[in-house]
Amino acid sequence: MNPGFDPEEIAQLKEECNAENSNFIYVEDEFEGDDDNNEHAHVQFVGTYKDQEVIYDALIFTLRLHHSTLVYDEALERLKKEMPKYISPDERPANYEISDEQEDEAELLLTEFIEEIEEGEEITVREHVEIDDQFEYGVGLEVGLNKTEINDKIISDFVKAFNAGTVELDPTLYSFTGSEDED
Repeated sequence: MNPGFDPEEIAQLKEECNAENSNFIYVEDEFEGDDDNNEHAHVQFVGTYKDQEVIYDALIFTLRLHHSTLVYDEALERLKKEMPKYISPDERPANYEISDEQEDEAELLLTEFIEEIEEGEEITVREHVEIDDQFEYGVGLEVGLNKTEINDKIISDFVKAFNAGTVELDPTLYSFTGSEDED
């Protein structure tokens, strides 16, 4: 059984939320050390799914962050076509070797691909809520919001609207450029 549907787990999360005087709690994960990034949050809250109380495990992020992630992924795919043996730093095995010259060439190409993708507005994003009912803990949510930051108020307002069934998503397609990253 998925522990996110367990009444004891749900009761415990409700207690944690009450103790925090909030309708959600933050989940500690790999982003925790990234204190100055306010463009995403990993939270859990109690809600209803198919008439059953459940824990929602949600990743909430800005559209700008979502866009830059998709742009980077696409640029990386193009780089791998140009340099098939290249492995990005976050995917490298311990024994991977690359010369400084090859690394510099790869970084330059990656930057060029990113700029090309952004200038051509090849990737667009819109607000979305994706539900994963096959999630290992409760029901997973991936939420992209057109906000400049993700903070307690935005999360709390989203949880209230989500649980009330009143989330209104902006259908507009957005594209961002790297110069906006430097603000």
